Amino acid sequence: MRLPGIAGKPLAVIGVRRGGKTSFLHQRRADRIAGGRPRESQLMLGLEDERLIGMTALDLGWVIEEHTRQFPTIRAEGLLSLYLDEIQIVDGWESLVHRLVEAKNVEVIVSGSSAKLLSQEVATAARGRLLEVLVHPFSFREVLRHAHAEPVEPWHGLSPAERADVDARLRDYLKTGGFPEAQGTELRDRARLLTGYVDTMVLRDVIERHKVTNPTALRALQRHLLSTPGGSFTVNKFYNFLRSQGVSIGKDTLHAYLEHLQDAFLVRVLNMHSASEKQRLVNPRKVYPVDAGLIPLYEQPGREHRGRALETAVLLELERREYTVAWLRVGDDREVDFFASKPGEPPLLVQVCLDTSDEATWEREVRALEAAATSHPHADALLITQDQSPPTRRLPGRLQWYSAAQWLLG
Repeated sequence: MRLPGIAGKPLAVIGVRRGGKTSFLHQRRADRIAGGRPRESQLMLGLEDERLIGMTALDLGWVIEEHTRQFPTIRAEGLLSLYLDEIQIVDGWESLVHRLVEAKNVEVIVSGSSAKLLSQEVATAARGRLLEVLVHPFSFREVLRHAHAEPVEPWHGLSPAERADVDARLRDYLKTGGFPEAQGTELRDRARLLTGYVDTMVLRDVIERHKVTNPTALRALQRHLLSTPGGSFTVNKFYNFLRSQGVSIGKDTLHAYLEHLQDAFLVRVLNMHSASEKQRLVNPRKVYPVDAGLIPLYEQPGREHRGRALETAVLLELERREYTVAWLRVGDDREVDFFASKPGEPPLLVQVCLDTSDEATWEREVRALEAAATSHPHADALLITQDQSPPTRRLPGRLQWYSAAQWLLG
């Protein structure tokens, strides 16, 4: 993961619950120590520790100052790195971080559950000084690394047998997902674990935090979004559905609930790409879960979303690579899954499908991508499929094909 390269800026590590924020802090601390920093210069405080319950910002400031008294040369030489895990527990933490940063001789990294430390709040916390670092569950490469199966050669250097093994692991990844604790678990145990994660996110990060007064409607919205990954969503249609079921709720409240679920990182919401703000607002949004492993929990019997799971994995990988992502409409009836952009690079047009062997699939997916490439001549157009071999048909124009395993490994 690339960290913001701006000296003197404190970092706020944010992301979905149980997605690896605390492990990220431990890894960064270990890297600093391995790089030659004294161990006592890397101070980490886990503020959910029961021994620290009730700690105020004043108490935390005293702990840091006492550390300075014990090791005066470390802070004087600007070597101190301070890791504050679950910082939201401490009231007034923003002022403390601001004061530490103003001193200009300490590196500050905070993390927090999405219940209190959300990306929208990072902008105002510590008077706008925090830079956010978004941590998603494991990527495909990280899952392979966790299993000690990460390829040591680039994709083109792998043998057919090695590629087949990677592809089989990708199929498992699309079912299991990337939550660290879910790796290597049995299906039944994994379902219980991930269901517990979702319940905790909805209860603590949405219902309790936002004082939700209609949990029935919220739960219905959550189930609908997670059971239709990558589907088009409009508040108006869902509002009408709830009304037909006898659930009374306002449209503004539903808009707020959708934003709360997004802020809690349970879902990722994509607007349509358009230069017109009005067009972005009036067109449907596409909603994906924060991890492909959540999709099997809400699938209808006999209806697998394998293609949507692959789309989800590609979307999250684009976010890890720091792209801003939207979906794209081409003409009146064609769509491209993702329009991804970031400063200094050409945008990406990305079409994702399991395979293109079916003639109707080829016509729908490839022709839409071709039309989008014509409309956006400066963009790179990618077709990503789960096939290990290139399509038997010739790709038109400047379209590029990648197997999903190859592209996800980067």
